[in-house]
Amino acid sequence: MSSPPSLHQRRRPPLPHELDEIPWLRLLQSPERERAIADLQVGEAEAGELICAVGRPVTYWFGLVEGLLKMSADNAQGMTMTFTGVPPGGWFGEGTALKREPYRYNIQALRKSVVAGLPVDTFHWLLDHSIGFNRFVMNQLNERLGQFIAAREIDRLNNPEVRVARSLAALFNPVLYPGVGVVLRITQQELAYLVGLSRQRVNEALAALEAEGVIQVEYGGLRVLDLTGLRSRVFEPGCAAKPRAAEVHKSQSNGGESAVARQ
Repeated sequence: MSSPPSLHQRRRPPLPHELDEIPWLRLLQSPERERAIADLQVGEAEAGELICAVGRPVTYWFGLVEGLLKMSADNAQGMTMTFTGVPPGGWFGEGTALKREPYRYNIQALRKSVVAGLPVDTFHWLLDHSIGFNRFVMNQLNERLGQFIAAREIDRLNNPEVRVARSLAALFNPVLYPGVGVVLRITQQELAYLVGLSRQRVNEALAALEAEGVIQVEYGGLRVLDLTGLRSRVFEPGCAAKPRAAEVHKSQSNGGESAVARQ
């Protein structure tokens, strides 16, 4: 039996509303934009499908239009290390595209996702011709450096509340992921995959963060109320067990059912 078509084989031109979700297009001059749009391709990845894999040569610079991706790699002991998640609006792999080297990480779809790709030759052409594109890529690289320094810190944290808080803060980076805004559509299981904790422990951490007033758990997603707090505050383990007075009143008024429990 023949194997199913690959993501590359399923590629198609982007639709107008998908082009609207690509943040760097609006920074290009008319001739640059026309060439980029002519070369852009879009593919619909299934949950679990790899977009990039360790050792494969780089052919595209990728971005996420819709869905959720995970960037990870396996260490020498065979354990998977997750570097970050990629929410809608995020573009990734610019360092690999710049050096035209094989991928050193995997990018996998956590749910059905719409992925856009700019051919690596067009990526380099834009670097040679567009000041706006250069500034976008420079900002990406600068933010990415800070992101991976923070990821090293997260890996060493034994406090699940702080670990979840810092991981969420990374997903709400307005430079790397301008399409997220203040609400991220993500399930607790997807967040567990990204953070490296059990779903139950992530649920407890989210309850703690909500009790501290930095997030609000909504049906199918999370709303950030204090991004600075997610990035810098230290949350004590089990702090959800000591809710603020306002939260106690809120819980009593709705029959004691929390937003986390309703999800």
